[in-house]
Amino acid sequence: MAVPAACVRRHAVTTRASPHRYAIFCRVVDNHGDAGVCWRLARLLAGEHGLDVTLWIDQRAALAAFVPAAATAHEADGIALRDWTDAEARYDDAPDVVIEGFGCGLPAPVLDALERRRHVWLVLEYLSAEPWVDGFHGLPSPHPSRPLTRWFFFPGFTAATGGLLRERAVAAPTASLAAGQGLDVTVFTYDNAALGGLLDAWRQSASPVRVAVPEGVASATLAGWLGEAPGRAGREHQRDALALRIVEWTDQRGFDARLAASGFNLVRGEDSFVRAQWAARPFLWHIYRQDGDAHRVKLDAFLARYLAGATPVVADAVRALWAAFEREDPPATAAAWPAFAAAHGALDAHARDWAATLARLPEQAACLVEFAKKRYN
Repeated sequence: MAVPAACVRRHAVTTRASPHRYAIFCRVVDNHGDAGVCWRLARLLAGEHGLDVTLWIDQRAALAAFVPAAATAHEADGIALRDWTDAEARYDDAPDVVIEGFGCGLPAPVLDALERRRHVWLVLEYLSAEPWVDGFHGLPSPHPSRPLTRWFFFPGFTAATGGLLRERAVAAPTASLAAGQGLDVTVFTYDNAALGGLLDAWRQSASPVRVAVPEGVASATLAGWLGEAPGRAGREHQRDALALRIVEWTDQRGFDARLAASGFNLVRGEDSFVRAQWAARPFLWHIYRQDGDAHRVKLDAFLARYLAGATPVVADAVRALWAAFEREDPPATAAAWPAFAAAHGALDAHARDWAATLARLPEQAACLVEFAKKRYN
C-alpha cells in the first residue's frame, strides 16, 4: 500500500533498521471504544504488516465482549495480551514502538525501560475532523521530567493527518441495497431518549423495519420504550411495522459485515463511527457527550466535511435528524425521520461517494508504521 508523503512529512531521519516489536497500551474509559480502536489497530499491525504486537490493557472484560479469548488467554489473533497491572509492577518487554492509546499515560516501569532502549513513543489521539488536527499531527512533545520524546499521531479525514483504520479486505462501496422489502437497521448507541423517537417512527412505517441491537446496548432506553426489559440475545419484540431483535455481540469482522448489510446504521464512539463510513450506508452518529457541550464542536466539524458538496436534500435530511438526536428530543427525531427516509436513495449514493473519497486518503496503520520507521533512530 502506497503511503502519502503527508504521513511522513515532519522530522524524517535516515533509518538504520525497521522497528518490528510494537506495544499498545490501552485504558478503558467506559463502554468499549478504547478497546475497540486499540484492538483493530493491533490486528492491522500484526495481520497486515507482519509485526510483533503486544496489547497491554487494564480491563480485559471490555475486550472480551468482542474477543472472547481475551478473557483468559495470553494470545488472540496473533496478538499477545498482557494485563496493565503487570506493567505497573515490572516491565521487561523490549518494544521498538510504544503506542499510548488516547493519552492514557504509561506505567513508571515502562518509562524507565524507554530511557534505556532505542524506541519510538507515539501518542495515539482521538479522531476529530476539526481543522486544527492537520497542524498538530506528527509534532514532537518532550516529556516534562524525563529525557524522552513523544510524537502525537492524529487520525483524521485529510491527507495531512494519520488517516483512518481500514483493512485491505474492506470492499469498495457497493450499489444501494434493494428497496421495497423493508429496512434493516443496526443500532449500536448509548442510551438516548431520542432513540424512542426513532422507534416510534419505525413502528408507524408503511413497510417493515427490522432493527438489530446487540445485547446490553441502550438497554435503559429500550426498556423504557418497550415497557419491559429488552432481554437476552435471541429475544424479538414486534410493535406494528417494527421488529426489534436483540442479537449477540460479534467480533469486529462480524460487526463490520452487519453494518454493511444494513440500510441504516446508528453508531457511537469512534470505532463503530468509522466502520459505518466504510459500510457506505446512511447513518447517524451518536457522539459521546462532553462537558460544556464540547462534543458539538466535533460534531459540527465532521458534518462540515461529510456534507461538503452534498445536495440540499441530503444535507437538510442529515442535519435535521442528527441535531434532533443529539438534543435527545424524541418528537423532533420522529418528525425528522420521514424526510430522511424519503431521501434514502440520495443518502445512499452520498455515503458511497464519501467512502470512496476516504479510501483515497492515508490508511492509519500503514501511515503509523511508516511514521515510526522514519523516527526509529
